Amino acid sequence: MTVWDNVASAIRDATHRPFTLNKSTPVGGGSINEAYRLEGTDGSRYFLKLNDVQHLPMFIAEAAGLNAIGSLNTIRVPRPIAHGSSGKKSYLVLEHLELSSRGDAKLLGEQLAALHRYTSSRFGFSGDNFIGTTPQPNIWTNDWVIFWREQRLGFQLHLAAENGYGGHLQSLGERLLDALPAFFAGYIPQSSLLHGDLWSGNHAFLADGKPTIFDPAVYYGDRECDLAMTELFGGYCADFYAAYSAAYPLDAGYAMRRDLYNLYHILNHANLFGGSYARQAEQMMHKLLAVTL
Repeated sequence: MTVWDNVASAIRDATHRPFTLNKSTPVGGGSINEAYRLEGTDGSRYFLKLNDVQHLPMFIAEAAGLNAIGSLNTIRVPRPIAHGSSGKKSYLVLEHLELSSRGDAKLLGEQLAALHRYTSSRFGFSGDNFIGTTPQPNIWTNDWVIFWREQRLGFQLHLAAENGYGGHLQSLGERLLDALPAFFAGYIPQSSLLHGDLWSGNHAFLADGKPTIFDPAVYYGDRECDLAMTELFGGYCADFYAAYSAAYPLDAGYAMRRDLYNLYHILNHANLFGGSYARQAEQMMHKLLAVTL
C-alpha cells in the first residue's frame, strides 16, 4: 500500500465513513512538513501533513495539543483525525478549514484570554512535545522560575553548546539563569494552558470571521509567554491586544519579561537555523541582564 492508501484507510477508520481519495493538492505555508488538501470522491476534505517517519512523535504531540485546546471550547482549532506511519513517511490528518487572513481580531483576543483562564496546579504538560522540530520538555514542576530555567532557557542553551555556540553566548546565558528570580519580584504567574508557539503565522480566520489557532506546542505556563510571542515575528493587530487586556489584564511587569520569554524562541531559531539568531540572542541577554543591575 502507498502512503495515500494508508492515509485513506486511516481516515475511514477514524471517521467510520467511506472515504476514497480523489485528489491531493499541495498546500504552501510551512517549512517543516509537506502539506496537502485531500478531497474525497464524496466531496469531503481533509488537511494532511507528511514528514519522514522519525517525525511521527511530533505529529502525535501536535494532535495531543490540539485536543487539549479543542476540548475547552474557548477558541477554534482544527480537529485531529488520524496519525500514523507508512513506509518511510509519517502523517497527520486534520479537519480541513478554509482560512483567511482577515477576521474578528477582537474575538481572537477575547478567546485567547478565555483559554488562558484554564489553569493547572503545576507547570508543564502530560507529555513532552516539540517547538518546531526541537524537542520541548514538559516535566511537571511546581515552581515557574525553575521550569523556565531548566526546561526552557537552560535546555536551549545546552542545545546551543552542542551546536557550537559556546563562549560569550553561554557565559551570558549562565548569568541570566542565575538572575531569573529578579524578573519575578512581586509577580506569581498562574499556570495557564498555552498555545506555546503563537507567532503571527499560527492563527487565521474562518469564512465567518471567527478566529482559529493551529500548530501548537502546548503546555501549562505563564500566559505572558503566549502574549510575548505574538509580538515576536510581525505582531498581531491593536484590536487583538486591546481585547485581550480588557478581558484579562496583564501584570505591569509584562514588558520587562517579554524579551525573557521571547529569548527562548530566538535561541531555538539559532539552534534550528544558526546565522544571525545567535547574535540576536546575545543582544537580548545583554539587554535583560542590564535590567537586573
